[in-house]
Order: sequence, then C-alpha cells, then structure tokens
Amino acid sequence: MTSWRIVRLFAGLFILASLALGVPGSPVYLSTWWLAFTAFVGANLLQSALTCWCPLEIILRKLGVPAGC
Repeated sequence: MTSWRIVRLFAGLFILASLALGVPGSPVYLSTWWLAFTAFVGANLLQSALTCWCPLEIILRKLGVPAGC
C-alpha cells in the first residue's frame, strides 16, 4: 500500500469516527466538540491538496512506505 492511500484511509477513518462521536443521534455520541476534529481533518485535506504537503505522508515515507503515484 502506498503512502497516499494510507493518508486517505486515515482521513476517512478519522472523519467517520469523529462523526460517530459528535452527532447526537449516534449510539456512541460523546460530545458535539468531536465535530471540530472533523473540521480539522477536512481543513488538513484541503491544505494538502493545495500545497502538496502532508505531515502524515512525510512520516510514512520516513517509515519506509513507498510513495504514491
């Protein structure tokens, strides 16, 4: 698996988990403050698309994960 796929996998998992924890109708609801984490992940994806710089991808490359296409 390449680094760009892992980054998108992590982003998707974090968004779904924070929505599950932040939406009042969810069975695992804790607080609506979890929606701020959803916004943070979305903002990070946006800046990554505009600047081609992602901290997680840098960490993954240093760990030896091959780069994306």
